[in-house]
Amino acid sequence: MPAASRRGIVALVCSRALRGAVGVCVVLLVAAGIVLAHFIASLGPLDLAQVEERSIVVSDREGRLLRAFTTPQGRWRLPVGVDDVDPRFITLLTAYEDRRFRSHFGIDVLAMMRAAAQVVLNGRVVSGGSTLTMQVARLLEPREERDLAAKLRQAVRAVQLERRFDKDTILGFYLTMAPYGGNLEGIRAASLAYFGKEPKRLSLAEAALLVALPQSPETRRPDRFPEAARAARDRVLARALVQGEITDAEAQAAREAPVPTGRQRVPVLAPHLAEAVVRAAPGRREHRLTLDARLQARLEDLARETAERVDPRASAAIIAIDNSSGAVRAYVGAADYFSAERAGAVDAVLAVRSPGSALKPFIYALAFESGLAHPETVLDDRPSRYGIYQPKNFDLTFQGTVTARHALQLSLNVPAVELLSEIGPVRLLARLRAAGADIVLPKDSAPGLAIGLGGVGVRLFDLARLYAAFARGGVVPTLWWQDGAAPAGEGPRLTEPVAAWYVADVLRGAPAPQNGLPGLIAYKTGTSYGYRDAWAIGFDRRTTIAVWVGRPDGAAVPGLVARQVAAPMLFEAFARRGGVSEPVPEPPGVIHATTASLPPPLRHLRKDVPKTVAAVAQAPLRIAFPPDGARVDLGLSEGGGAPLALKASGGSPPFLWYVNGAPLGPHSPRREATWEADGRGFARVTVVDGRGATDSVTVRVE
Repeated sequence: MPAASRRGIVALVCSRALRGAVGVCVVLLVAAGIVLAHFIASLGPLDLAQVEERSIVVSDREGRLLRAFTTPQGRWRLPVGVDDVDPRFITLLTAYEDRRFRSHFGIDVLAMMRAAAQVVLNGRVVSGGSTLTMQVARLLEPREERDLAAKLRQAVRAVQLERRFDKDTILGFYLTMAPYGGNLEGIRAASLAYFGKEPKRLSLAEAALLVALPQSPETRRPDRFPEAARAARDRVLARALVQGEITDAEAQAAREAPVPTGRQRVPVLAPHLAEAVVRAAPGRREHRLTLDARLQARLEDLARETAERVDPRASAAIIAIDNSSGAVRAYVGAADYFSAERAGAVDAVLAVRSPGSALKPFIYALAFESGLAHPETVLDDRPSRYGIYQPKNFDLTFQGTVTARHALQLSLNVPAVELLSEIGPVRLLARLRAAGADIVLPKDSAPGLAIGLGGVGVRLFDLARLYAAFARGGVVPTLWWQDGAAPAGEGPRLTEPVAAWYVADVLRGAPAPQNGLPGLIAYKTGTSYGYRDAWAIGFDRRTTIAVWVGRPDGAAVPGLVARQVAAPMLFEAFARRGGVSEPVPEPPGVIHATTASLPPPLRHLRKDVPKTVAAVAQAPLRIAFPPDGARVDLGLSEGGGAPLALKASGGSPPFLWYVNGAPLGPHSPRREATWEADGRGFARVTVVDGRGATDSVTVRVE
């Protein structure tokens, strides 16, 4: 057969074989495509539930972490994005894990070919071919399998992720979910636990360690296997050096840095307030408060230090307010949240306690507002009696004739009671309640003169608001702590601007404790009866801070005097706040004068009670009818019932009657009243006269 013919036959056979091979390849590709399509369809839609399952976090007004809560599974997984991480970490991560992350479509074909070739040549896996996107896919759908089907599943999911999200979002998924040992997930939780800092401020050595840990989080945990962690970190540094991402000097310095050998506590700042806002909105994952995390940490340290000096079971509370807006800048509910001995779970900012002398400035504010007195008005600090009530000063001495300024600065009891007797305790109580304060009277008692010296219950929260009014021209702020939720409009008015400024000016001259400078802030202290509570509330133009020290169980603490304990704490709180303290600005209408140059009606405390009334007032106030313990038949058992007649003797008009704590009507100059009983049983009857004296009886009506 001619050579040409043989060549033609060979060519024909080869052509047919080639076409057959191409056909087979096409069939195989089509079949593979059909199988792949079925495989993709079997996977279902991409599930992002894992990345959405994050810790609830509470942050301050600038986004600094105050407190975080573990997920329902007990894991720390804090939200984090690319912009929240040191750029060097991102550089090291991509250099070590996925050099072509920014350019591939979810699958790095070159890396997979390299990994396959290494398996063939070495008989084992030398390097993986997974991209960061494929690792995210594995974290989104965690499985135990590590076979070819699992790799194919990850590859498919990686492509789906790349088609749906941009590169930074995918990287954010990795930063949030990557495992770091134990119950730590995500770089933010790991950075806080191992280094006590946010990932935005990582050093090169710290960044390299956090790049290495997710490869084998349990065997490289620095708190358990520090040498393994160090070796893994150094491998990351070595690869970054080879790729030219860092210099020799940087690599050497990073290798010499120590590896942490323990875990630190995730921040727990403002725990009481954080828990309250989380309970109020359980569906929210992120809460931002008006607090300042740095100030909060400083004041929590101050509360703990103070309580430790006072008593093994003492606690302390602090609240700091921005006077201009009413925003809460610090909220310390207890000295040690985790201490059972100090009852740290009790939020003392909201606990009702006796304020001691801390209510006196409000007595003076009402006296100044009503024109009854001026800071330079002369008062008498001498033994006095109001019915059966005889007030005494804290040191059991008397100053004689003093100005209102001097009396308030020294916290003298007798002049304060003298003013309150003219104003009326009911009026003071009504004004404080109208300003939004929750004032609690002792059970079955009516307001008497003792309320001015601490005979009521009040919260530190409310005292802080009331004192802030002195820095705001008499307007009480509406406190808020959820960032972006500022209240609209002004709060209630406590007193007029001039009266508020008078009080602020007087309190600014109060003697400072040993750790403070005089004239720095306006402040007042209060020590409750029996040394159970020590208070100090102070303010300047921009901030009001209120502190409390005592035992949460209400037990007495020997030597717990506010001036010696709470006042130094208050001045230290202002020092830790920082900045310069400016006085409250003066409003129009202020009278600057000495006692001698005041208008005559203001030189001495004005007494508007007529002489005839004063003579009657010498007799003590008593309930003449019904007598204490009496049983009075009003005919209630027969379905009807006559009113109960009430009569008083002595005292100074006007009179106000209460039954079971409820007033029967407005003040009356008459000493008689009637009460319509609504059923059989016991009743507590109380009468209060115009000078604050009280008397009470208990009767049974039938």
